[in-house]
Amino acid sequence: MADPEALGFEHMGLDPRLLQAVADLGWSRPTLIQEKAIPLALEGKDLLARARTGSGKTAAYAVPMLQLLLHRKATGPAVEQAVRALVLVPTKELARQARSMIQQLAAYCARDIRVADVSAAEDSASQRAVLMEKPDIVVGTPSRILNHLQQDSLTLRDSLELLVVDEADLLFSFGFEEELKSLLCHLPRIYQAFLMSATFNEDVQALKELVLHNPVTLKLQESQLPGPDQLKQFQVVCETEEDKFLLLYALLKLSLIRGKSLLFVNTLERSYRLRLFLEQFGIPACVLNGELPLQSRCHIISQFNHGFYDCVIATDTEVLGAPVKGKRRGKGPKGDRASDPEAGVARGIDFHHVCAVLNFDLPPTPEAYIHRAGRTARANNPGMVLTFVLPSEQSHLDTIEELLSGENGAPVLLPYQFRMGEIEGFRYRCRDAMRSVTKQAIREARLKEIKEELLHSERLKLLPGGALEGSLFLPRDLQLLRHDLPLHPAVVKPHLGHVPDYLVPPALRGLVHPHKRKKVASKKAKVKKARSRNPLRSFRHREESRRPAAVPP
Repeated sequence: MADPEALGFEHMGLDPRLLQAVADLGWSRPTLIQEKAIPLALEGKDLLARARTGSGKTAAYAVPMLQLLLHRKATGPAVEQAVRALVLVPTKELARQARSMIQQLAAYCARDIRVADVSAAEDSASQRAVLMEKPDIVVGTPSRILNHLQQDSLTLRDSLELLVVDEADLLFSFGFEEELKSLLCHLPRIYQAFLMSATFNEDVQALKELVLHNPVTLKLQESQLPGPDQLKQFQVVCETEEDKFLLLYALLKLSLIRGKSLLFVNTLERSYRLRLFLEQFGIPACVLNGELPLQSRCHIISQFNHGFYDCVIATDTEVLGAPVKGKRRGKGPKGDRASDPEAGVARGIDFHHVCAVLNFDLPPTPEAYIHRAGRTARANNPGMVLTFVLPSEQSHLDTIEELLSGENGAPVLLPYQFRMGEIEGFRYRCRDAMRSVTKQAIREARLKEIKEELLHSERLKLLPGGALEGSLFLPRDLQLLRHDLPLHPAVVKPHLGHVPDYLVPPALRGLVHPHKRKKVASKKAKVKKARSRNPLRSFRHREESRRPAAVPP
């Protein structure tokens, strides 16, 4: 059992059960936001906290929330069970993640603290049954919470004590302004509130006026991204769009980027174009976007975190667009209209051990760059961000770099040293693959994957909590549930998956083996080998040499 006093949380006066859960999570000391926010929250103050993504904001509100609820149950008068805390998040994935973190922290007090996630619209009936049991903490999106309040399956006016708004700067840009204002009419007049955000903008100031009462503002003096010792940031200028595809092919096929990587594009059409392009060369990748069912999206994230996939293509157009007040959800750009309005990738989702973030499409805003880059170099792990930029986009990238550099003006995005002339031999392959990925092929791939994921999502519900336990499925079933299987609507040319040695740049020959594969024995060879060892089939029997019995001394 770990010693809680060695964790750095002991001076906060936390419940021993919370300290033990913190010890199990391996947290040696609180992060800066946790160190500042938890004591203030335990004093009963409203908080407006800004901290960079990946800095531990979820635990910064979850720990004091659990402590306050446990203290009330232990010392306060006996009252009936009711919902005491509400956590509002902009997306379903964040709701699942927040619930999971709260449950991990409440592992040793699960009988006293119950948590419910009501963000999934397709589970309304089961959610009403869960809400009838009056969980202590409810997590959900504003639209789902308001829906339950209007149906009287959730009542907060007489019981709510704590309100948390996580990723506050996203709620209005997701179009939740009207829902949030209506939701606040169902809350009591007095409650403690926390607003957690990665940036301070006009929407956060508007939320502050609506939700908080004399808050303490925590604007931590820390950079929005980790320092250069932990996070390496590069830019590479590609003269044409074809050069971007060529460079990406070389980086992935020649294994110049090791470990897990996230590829960010700006539209769903681009995500499928990129996936089909990589399939031409036998490079597996899966697409994560709002069109997929919730179970499938969470399963992709879970499998990626467990090392099943090395490459995930993420699209975040709706999430990362400039905040527009009154914007209605589901009215994204062409090609994104069918996406889930409450699905988001770039913000808040905890991807584990991401080695590199590749901005294949330039982020539309500086905030978008920060949130994309925040998916790597988390929890003191190293990471790299590589941004592909066209000459026409250089001025926009300079604006992003100016914001990142701050007052010192030092360059943040270093030039990526790569000699494009050494991969010119791959250009004809790149053009061949790009010609095969037509608009018709993209539409077919998009439709095919949606159909398959709708079928798979029903089976994924059998996995406890979206986890990866395979006891319910045979290995063949688990293989079929993978999300990086080839879609093959385009014509795949087998020779593109093989890279001859003469095409490998001279400096890399002998260091990379892009065509090296494990030899798989053919079915005929296996049958022949089995027959040769079976004396009833081959009438051959090798008599084992008998060893003399050991003579005792």
